[in-house]
Amino acid sequence: MRSRPLALLVGAVTVLCATAAPAHAGVQPGTTYSGEGTFYGATGVGNCLYDAIGDIAVAALNHADFDTSRMCGAYLQVKGPRGEITVKVVDRCPECRPGDIDLSEGAFARIADPVAGRVPITWKLVSPDISGPVAYRYKEGSSAWWCGIQVRNHRNPVTTLEIRAGSTWRQLPRYAYNYFVSDNGTGCGSDIRVTDVYGQVLTDTGITVTPGVDQSGRAQFGKR
Repeated sequence: MRSRPLALLVGAVTVLCATAAPAHAGVQPGTTYSGEGTFYGATGVGNCLYDAIGDIAVAALNHADFDTSRMCGAYLQVKGPRGEITVKVVDRCPECRPGDIDLSEGAFARIADPVAGRVPITWKLVSPDISGPVAYRYKEGSSAWWCGIQVRNHRNPVTTLEIRAGSTWRQLPRYAYNYFVSDNGTGCGSDIRVTDVYGQVLTDTGITVTPGVDQSGRAQFGKR
């Protein structure tokens, strides 16, 4: 971790496409933001608690726009002086100003001369082509009495996660380390319902409390 660190039914999964405005009050679809781009020695590991990857196209988002991990896993199209690239948010840059993005070295080299070090950029949220369905990971230490759930491989930013508690749904709070937590174990191991920034909903069953393992859902958020 850096120190700056229409309803669609597919199997057991329900996909609902809502037309209401996104609930997320931070970074919004269709809006172009501006700031400065810098770079760091990214590995894919960071505040979002993802695994290390070989893909160069990752970035750390400024603290304000990171929004307590709500932008973890979001894809941003970043434009600089000599090009553009789509990056995945995997980390937070606490000292960056609103609008700024700290890019991986390879990603920065695609949009600007690395000698520059710091360049003006514009960026926006995008909904890219990715393979496979969303995935879920229960945090190490999860059990029937406490659990943390992370959503992975999602095309669009996830705004809420709910778990079924009997006949009702319970919305879990999301922590800065990018896990949704049931502090007393209610709903751990039950059905999961996630909503993206566009209001699309996925409901999955059969996701067990198996800490540290990625478990695939059965669908992916639609491309927007």
